[in-house]
Amino acid sequence: LAVIKAYYEGAARQRAVSVYSVGSWGGSAISSIFGGVVASTLGWRWIFWISIVAAIVSFFLITGVPESRNPASSKKAGYDLPGIITFMVGMLAINILISQGGNVGWLSSTTLGLGLLSVITFIIFYKIERKKDNPFINFDIFRNRIYKGATLSNFLVNCAAGTLIVTLSLVQVAADLSSLEAGFLTIGYLIGILIAIKVGEKLLQKLGPRKPMVLGCAITAFGIFLNAFTHLLTAQYKIVATIGFTFFGIGLGLYATPSADAALASVPEEQAGSASGIYRMASSLGAAIGIAISAAMFTSLSMEQVTFVEGFFRGRTDNISIRYAAIIALLFNLIMVMLAIISILINLPRKNLEIDN
Repeated sequence: LAVIKAYYEGAARQRAVSVYSVGSWGGSAISSIFGGVVASTLGWRWIFWISIVAAIVSFFLITGVPESRNPASSKKAGYDLPGIITFMVGMLAINILISQGGNVGWLSSTTLGLGLLSVITFIIFYKIERKKDNPFINFDIFRNRIYKGATLSNFLVNCAAGTLIVTLSLVQVAADLSSLEAGFLTIGYLIGILIAIKVGEKLLQKLGPRKPMVLGCAITAFGIFLNAFTHLLTAQYKIVATIGFTFFGIGLGLYATPSADAALASVPEEQAGSASGIYRMASSLGAAIGIAISAAMFTSLSMEQVTFVEGFFRGRTDNISIRYAAIIALLFNLIMVMLAIISILINLPRKNLEIDN
């Protein structure tokens, strides 16, 4: 993103961001189908080997990309190792807490210790960053409301990545679908996101970033809502989930380019590298945390005995707990997207302003 900021302006930058979004968002969309094919044919372990090959190929693809450097500065350059280390420790503690808290007990000494460790390390991290000339995360950049709204909403929207984990796990565990059959439920997600990315670019150029971002989040939320119809029979749910994933993809596609362009265009050139790095980190952290929380909720609730909703679910009754757990976990993802809408409405301007100016 920093390279795009350095070499493109205006409509050309927005087109470049769209192409970038096809790779980043489209890549995540194709992964469900591709993963299902690999798991059903070669075995799930091959997914890791193929990912290694993809990473190596990507490394060689970027060798010809020109460097993007910030303008000369009087500040001393260097790596913020204390900030990086404390941030990593805090994030590791949170991820272990979320993923293993249900197994060891949410009120156990291990869980409480991990929670305390994450709080302490993040307090230390914040104090370190405020004193550094070249911090790992420059908190001053969040004084820019447009950038703050785009980045925070990006984090929250990516938290909805748990929708994929929950829905695909549900149909495999509760409906006995193979990984290949489950993966093909997301084909509308792939098609929708690839088409909608270009539409989002055009809406950005006509309306500014705020409206297409809100519209994209609303459509994404509707797609998640449809996936929560787990009370249906398997044949019915497969149709509804396919439609839901299509709306999910369309919404993310509409959101992608306006959000990234708003984040890029709202910061000066000397902050482009830091701003783009934080924006992309928000994507990765959002997806990681969203998947971890969704999986933890789905796993823990699916082991509970649920009787008060028996009359609500159609068909088999031996998987009611799993279907109920999926509803609750998907509602978490829905709430994350609704919070993203609130972030956009609060921080991004109503008028279609030229952000570069």
